[in-house]
Amino acid sequence: MQFSTLASSSSGNSTLVSRGDDHILIDAGISCRRIMAALAALHADPAGIAGVLITHEHDDHISGLATLCKKTGVPVYASPGAAEGIRARFPDTDISIRVISPETPFAVGPFTVRAFRTSHDAKESVGYRLTADGRSMALATDLGFVSEEVLQALTGVHAVILEANHDPDMLKYGPYPSSLKRRIASDRGHLSNRICGRLAAMLYESGTRFFVLAHLSQENNTPDLAREAVEAGLKDAGAVLGQNAFVYVAPSGHLGEMVVV
Repeated sequence: MQFSTLASSSSGNSTLVSRGDDHILIDAGISCRRIMAALAALHADPAGIAGVLITHEHDDHISGLATLCKKTGVPVYASPGAAEGIRARFPDTDISIRVISPETPFAVGPFTVRAFRTSHDAKESVGYRLTADGRSMALATDLGFVSEEVLQALTGVHAVILEANHDPDMLKYGPYPSSLKRRIASDRGHLSNRICGRLAAMLYESGTRFFVLAHLSQENNTPDLAREAVEAGLKDAGAVLGQNAFVYVAPSGHLGEMVVV
């Protein structure tokens, strides 16, 4: 199994997960043209996409979905709330939505997929854990706090994409209005670097070895701050960086590192 972020920021999010010639997209928050260009750069045939998993209905996660579905006919998997949001956003597009439940694992191509609930100001946001051939990866972004459900879903994965959205001091003293700052820092907002670092340490202790930091704020964070916070948490947990723990920062507007699990 291998995966790469195609884009990761408040401007757009999409991730490709592959097993050989079989692929899954998680979110389609960039244009279809950009998705196709990224797939070409990764030598991934769009015909091999077995499905698109949607975390939630915010525009930075679904903006390219309608055009992608028109071009490929790929099925979309979403929670009931996210499905409702997708239909409202694209009322004139025939999108094949398969409504999923966090209680029930499901198959997409060669992958076994499990959704888990996340706390965000969306209709019914989720993260995903994917397994194939005994290897696993998960994505958990756009969550205001780490619930017990999230922790249980992530425990033991080989690789994880985690939100490291903001540095608390940059957010506090930054240019955003107070209402937006409160929203980001709330339990239905986004994870800070510090919380991401603590979560990474717990996951390392459960066996996770590859960490991709995603959805960084361009106004309230920097790649160096995010990496430093998470690497500090991993070191406190006994990790030896570059030997038994590997940290990557997903770039905001282009392809991220290809991680092989």
